[in-house]
Amino acid sequence: MNFRSASLLAAALMTSVCAYAHDYKAGQVSVGHPYARATVPGQPAAAAYLSIENKGTDADKLLSLSSQIAKNVEIHTMSMEGNVMKMRAVANIELQPAGKVTMKPGDGYHIMMTGLIQPLKTGDKFPLTLTFEKAGKLEVSVWVEETKVGAAASAQHQH
Repeated sequence: MNFRSASLLAAALMTSVCAYAHDYKAGQVSVGHPYARATVPGQPAAAAYLSIENKGTDADKLLSLSSQIAKNVEIHTMSMEGNVMKMRAVANIELQPAGKVTMKPGDGYHIMMTGLIQPLKTGDKFPLTLTFEKAGKLEVSVWVEETKVGAAASAQHQH
């Protein structure tokens, strides 16, 4: 491999890494990998996930969320009560000093978006504004990823 080929390869790798590195910071709060799952046409709601880390020595709070992609955006939590999955809106998320909250499908917190303005398509991204008590407002880009359920369903319907 000559120098030019190696340089082009290195540039391509750095570009692809930068394209997928979507971490954000406001004050002492860091937000990592905001993503949502793709939806089907007519689906009225979707969930988004991310991680929030308080790197400071004082507590903070995620107070609210907003996005132009949905009429309503709320913080929700999920839990199992017996054999029943319960989901409910919560007013905020406490962020302890040096603490981290990781939102993931099927467990704990997630961002619920209802009244979707349009379907969420794999590869798209949309803005989401998080408002923290101390760190203030932070706008992030939420990347839409393919759903495993959608991928399995489309694989079964190929002719």
